[in-house]
Order: sequence, then structure tokens, then C-alpha cells
Amino acid sequence: MYVLDDSGTEVDEEVFSDILDSNTVPLSKRSLLQKRLCWDSDMASLLLLVYLLPPPPSGKKGAVKISTREAVDHVVKFHKEHSGPNQRRQPYILAVGTTRKHIHEFYIALDGDLLPCKGKSSLSAFDELFKAHYVFCISYDQALNGMYTFVQTTIYNIDVDHSHETPRVKDLRAKLLN
Repeated sequence: MYVLDDSGTEVDEEVFSDILDSNTVPLSKRSLLQKRLCWDSDMASLLLLVYLLPPPPSGKKGAVKISTREAVDHVVKFHKEHSGPNQRRQPYILAVGTTRKHIHEFYIALDGDLLPCKGKSSLSAFDELFKAHYVFCISYDQALNGMYTFVQTTIYNIDVDHSHETPRVKDLRAKLLN
């Protein structure tokens, strides 16, 4: 079943709950991840993809090895008060609110600028983040390439036959789609 998010984009409602419910993530790790992520269920499900498709080891194309926890910060950063973005080239979500589960503003941080998100949910903010890569012709962050490729091919169904998917991305897609 597909639903429309706040921005009018069709999103497969079941895909993220399928990830949490599948045997891909052990039960002990699932509860640990949910405690560690502390976001609303939509954002926690998206960030779970970073743990399921972690950053590649260092050494490939000069990539610097970062931890999965650090990679999560490349997707979304939380602030209790509005603050300026860092100067990273890759876009990320800046979430402003009282807690990670109670966000009242989302921004896309890009090249030192903050672009306010039109939608008010974490899912619509991620939708805008993903689309910012296409609008501004920005390649995916190397540490998040697996996650973004999975989202591109599995959720948005973009260039499924032409995208280079890692074996881990192919395996996760196959488990969810079969």
C-alpha cells in the first residue's frame, strides 16, 4: 500500500516497518537501536537503514572511515534551538525541537545555508533531503551511499536497473521485496 506524505510523494507505508519486523536485525540490536536513535518512528526507521547499510571501510577512493553513529549525524542533526549549519558540502537535515521525538522545524542544511522544509514531519523532511541531491546535482555522501542507493531504488524506484548497488543493498532489497 502506498500513502502520500505531506509533500504529495507516494511512499510505501510498509517498507520501514518491514525492516524492523524482518529477521535482518536481531531483536536485541533492534531494541538497542530504538533506544539509541530516540526519534519518532519514521526517522528512527530511516536511520535504521544507516545501521543496516553501514559506511564502507576506509581505503576506498580515499574515503575516511567513520562510525555508523557518526554517519547518522550526516543524515540528521538535532538542536533544541535554531542554530546555523556547519560548512559540509553534503546536505543533511537540521531538526529543531524540544526533544528528538518532538521536532517543530526541519531544515535542509547545504553549503552553510538553511533551507526550510515545506513539510512538518520527519518523513517529509527526509523526502526533501533526498530530492535536494537531485535538484542541486549533488552526489551521495560516500558514508551514506548504501542507504541512499537503497532509498533510491527501493522506495523511489529510480534507476533500479542502472544503479550500482552493493551486495548488501541488493540483499536487503531482495529480503524486503520477496
